[in-house]
Amino acid sequence: MPGLPKFDKDATLGATFIGFAASSLLFGVLCSQTWTYMSRYPLDRPEYKALVAFVWFLEIVDQAFIGHACYYYTIGGWSNPLVLLKAPIWSLILQVTLGAAAGGIVKICFAMRVYRFSQRNKFITGLILLLAFAQLAFAGIYTAEGFKAKSLTEVEKLQVVASVALGLGVATDILTSASLCYFLRNLRTGYTKDDSLVNRLTLYAINTGILTSACSLTTLICYDTMPDNFIFMAFYFVLSKLYANSFLATLNTRRVLRGRGTDNEATTMPTFLMVGKITKHEPNEMEMRVPGRSLGSALDFGDQNASMSKEPQMAPQYGLAY
Repeated sequence: MPGLPKFDKDATLGATFIGFAASSLLFGVLCSQTWTYMSRYPLDRPEYKALVAFVWFLEIVDQAFIGHACYYYTIGGWSNPLVLLKAPIWSLILQVTLGAAAGGIVKICFAMRVYRFSQRNKFITGLILLLAFAQLAFAGIYTAEGFKAKSLTEVEKLQVVASVALGLGVATDILTSASLCYFLRNLRTGYTKDDSLVNRLTLYAINTGILTSACSLTTLICYDTMPDNFIFMAFYFVLSKLYANSFLATLNTRRVLRGRGTDNEATTMPTFLMVGKITKHEPNEMEMRVPGRSLGSALDFGDQNASMSKEPQMAPQYGLAY
């Protein structure tokens, strides 16, 4: 943005406004999904509900920061392009780390899914966690250095840091999706119902990974090729909302995928919150093994009337619970 020889409102203020509108839409979807989770799964443990509430709260604050920054640049700076030469507004800088934090929580949860489905593969899980924490660290560095910038032109000097952070995000998404697909395929048993669920989980993992990694990659490309406008910012505004929505969608579809409806029909937990590991038995059976505890008590959410032992132990009900 050296000297801002040409002020393109469409690529700066316009892009910011579009990004805010898109993130608002996705935030509305997130609110709907949060309500669906709380009403559909009343028997989930309090800590799981607290995790959902915390992600939702982070997105509330994130959306507020986006709205504040959008107002500052699109309304306050509408007739004053020199506003882009001033120090970046605090809400815009903080939103970078806040969005990365929300996305990081989701990535950690998905890493735990890989851990369960991979029979506790510590190497792959550790690599995913390392990438997720590294991205969060680079986002924190970007925020800290961003507050020192006296103008948006100085923020361009942080392009390498931002690019590394976005690149780590893309790598994390691709590795997570690829790992889930690989380990899920290894859980195929030849039993039609089990394999059908494996196929659906695999397809869901691919779709989720493509969506988030595509948005991260688009943000990275726009930032590296067009650093003198805010088009990259529009994509980054929606990125954390995509992560949060994919997280809630995973929770809300775990029984739909298995042909179930609500907690009133059965009690299970998402795989990234399970204790124990998934084991495959011959010929056509998979179940959840929890050392020292019965399967029912391990998966019980507090409903003393809901007993898992009343149902046949098939993969769609236990080991592959979403």
